[in-house]
Amino acid sequence: MSSAPDPRTTTASGTDVRVRFCPSPTGLPHVGMVRTALYNWGYARHTGGKLIFRVEDTDAARDSEESYRQLVDALTWLEIDWDEGVEKGGPHAPYRQSQRGDIYADVLQQLIASGAVYESYSTAEEIDARNEANGRAKQLGYDNHDRTLTDEQKAAFRAEGREPAWRLRVPDEDLTYVDLIRGEVTFPAGSFPDFVVVRAGGQPLYTFTNPVDDALMGITHVIRGEDLMPSTARQLALYGALIDAGVTTFVPRFGHMPLVLGETGNKKLSKRDPKADLFLQREKGFIHEGLLNYLALLGWSLSHDRDVFSLEEFIAAFDIADVNPNPARFDQKKAESINGDHIRMLDAADFAARIVPYLVAEGVVSDPPSAAQQQMITAAAPLVQERVQLLGEVPALLGFLFTDEVAYQDDALSSLPANAGEVLVASVGALELVPEQSFTAAAVQEALAGALIEGLGLKPRVAYGPLRVALSGRRISPPLFESMELLGKAETIRRLGALVQRVG
Repeated sequence: MSSAPDPRTTTASGTDVRVRFCPSPTGLPHVGMVRTALYNWGYARHTGGKLIFRVEDTDAARDSEESYRQLVDALTWLEIDWDEGVEKGGPHAPYRQSQRGDIYADVLQQLIASGAVYESYSTAEEIDARNEANGRAKQLGYDNHDRTLTDEQKAAFRAEGREPAWRLRVPDEDLTYVDLIRGEVTFPAGSFPDFVVVRAGGQPLYTFTNPVDDALMGITHVIRGEDLMPSTARQLALYGALIDAGVTTFVPRFGHMPLVLGETGNKKLSKRDPKADLFLQREKGFIHEGLLNYLALLGWSLSHDRDVFSLEEFIAAFDIADVNPNPARFDQKKAESINGDHIRMLDAADFAARIVPYLVAEGVVSDPPSAAQQQMITAAAPLVQERVQLLGEVPALLGFLFTDEVAYQDDALSSLPANAGEVLVASVGALELVPEQSFTAAAVQEALAGALIEGLGLKPRVAYGPLRVALSGRRISPPLFESMELLGKAETIRRLGALVQRVG
């Protein structure tokens, strides 16, 4: 018989909303994880509720302190702030599962006292043997055999030196809940057997610690990836037992976000895919506003005709109920395009400050920049802000302004027309006539246009291409005349002359 959702399911809304981000510190943070954090943060900020940042670090073989620090670094860089949790504290501390062992042991005792869990001594081999003897498929797993062990049987197992695991008595009824994203979902009775919550030896499993932490921390809405949806049935069963044992008073609401697929095929974006590496994307030059804007679109939209929006607009509009359940595909080019839009939205001084780490990393400027370098950064930044999609593109574009030695790229030299020497000589002659104190972009443009466009009858692309190569060593550079103004008259003429000597 089909069941209705548990009437004890929370109706919390507004400031009573409590969501959590609870990653395991294994490996590098990835963009799918960040989207989970973003949606939980967005929902908390939209409702006026709270975000709890909890770390599930009970797997000693895989978890690491380095990965934990990277998680904190990731959220800090993204400016996803949390109200309670690691590094911040709160009324439900500690917020690392590795420090909550006594809490889990206490909850287990409450479940034992209520009769919700029972001792289980069956080994995997014994379960397989019973299934074979009973004509039951092995893949069905545990057969609930130990539910009915007598005290004498338990004592006999203990006398053999066996330690029991603890299994939850799963209710023999349908389990139904209303998914915030997918609507009503029912797990039929018998879908899964009684499951282990604490291993022999006392090690609690994820199926136990995760719901227990949510219950004790008052989590009202569990927003997570759809790959975790199969575990919801077990969590609903455990929540019923936790309520009966007096550990909590309500069942949270669940919402399962769509998968993030790779750029091709129908497979989930692999954690090993470079595009999934959050820090690699940061290294390439994503700013947090642009990356979060794009990740917000992997399952949600502000409107049908607008992809670029501020984080403030996202918070104002975001509701988890509006998330699309269909899989979303990660598109690197679109992500970079949106990031470029956000770069152009930055205040000029902010943009100039954000490019400094990238210039330092490439050895373009010292760390910290000298006064002269900082002055050049401030003056040059507006020349590229409208042209880049990633901050990592800036060092290659501006590097020529911070060195006396121009490194000519092969493709730049091969692009020079046959008359490059004539163009460069004519340019030097024209620029020598511009007074030092009047060596501005406008004056430079006027002088060069007169000498090259009118004087030699050249088209702008042919006329100015060799000059760009002479100044920067590249075919593509910041605006030419503004670059000459920044370099100054003497350095501009020197560089033009140096290329004349090279091309003969």
